[in-house]
Amino acid sequence: MAESSGFDPQLALSHKFPETTYTYTARDSVLYALGVGACARDAVDDDELKYVYHANGEQSLQVLPTFAALFSLASLPNGFNLPGLEYDQRLLLHGQQYIELYRPFPSSACIHNKVSLAGLHDKGKAAIIEFETKSYEKETGELLCMNRTTVFLRGAGGFSKSSQPYSYSNYQTDKASAVKIPKTHPFAVFEDSTQPSQACSFNFIALLYRLSGDYNPLHSDPMVAKIAGFSRPILHGLCTLGFAVRAIIKCICNGDPNLIKSITGRFLLHVYPGETLITEMWLDDSRVIYQAKVKERNQTVLSGYVDVHRLPSSL
Repeated sequence: MAESSGFDPQLALSHKFPETTYTYTARDSVLYALGVGACARDAVDDDELKYVYHANGEQSLQVLPTFAALFSLASLPNGFNLPGLEYDQRLLLHGQQYIELYRPFPSSACIHNKVSLAGLHDKGKAAIIEFETKSYEKETGELLCMNRTTVFLRGAGGFSKSSQPYSYSNYQTDKASAVKIPKTHPFAVFEDSTQPSQACSFNFIALLYRLSGDYNPLHSDPMVAKIAGFSRPILHGLCTLGFAVRAIIKCICNGDPNLIKSITGRFLLHVYPGETLITEMWLDDSRVIYQAKVKERNQTVLSGYVDVHRLPSSL
């Protein structure tokens, strides 16, 4: 196996990431909610209006739990970089996302992020890197959430110095890969379109979602998408995750986002903006196993599970 030029994995393990801050306002949380389809089907939906409007003012707005993923993105302003590791940004794929939530998010806050390297794996033609971001409310110092982000860097592997491929992980459980979709009929199914208006251009949702901070041109530039192997720009994986978890909150949690304890998502296939997402859900005690399919292609694009603090008594 060829050694990647200039990259020493041991040096990467000792790399100290700078701590960062991320300030968001109620406007940012509303923009995010709209970007993952909130109120797109019904502008006065009782379950979702609270994410974009509240009669008592902006400080009473609720924030979707998947908003936490933006903290991990903001915590790495220079991208998924490690000393000596070279990769083509256009060939980066988001593999998995794991989120633990410790308290509901305020409608606006200043976040203090601390990042560490959670995993590094040499797959020969690619490298897999796992980053862990712990996010604190700066004013109180209280830990709000933890993200673990897994990225697949095509063309960045081959750095092992022996015949045994290099692999490091600081945790033992591969949460997303452990998910097994039941063979039984789903407890709940929710269908949602990633194109809220027929008058909108095909990639309206992708262009709206990118305003929450993910400006990767793969999701907006047709030429970049073609270089990466897609016929047109694709939807952000985290946007798809937002759609799926919003469906779970609506169908399982009776519209209460504060019931969500943790979120696991494994990105299996791309979604083109404008396609219809079908989220299938199964109950396993306080765990909701789910998968999201694209209706038009009948293909599974996302799978994982969501742990809840408790299930509503009405279920």
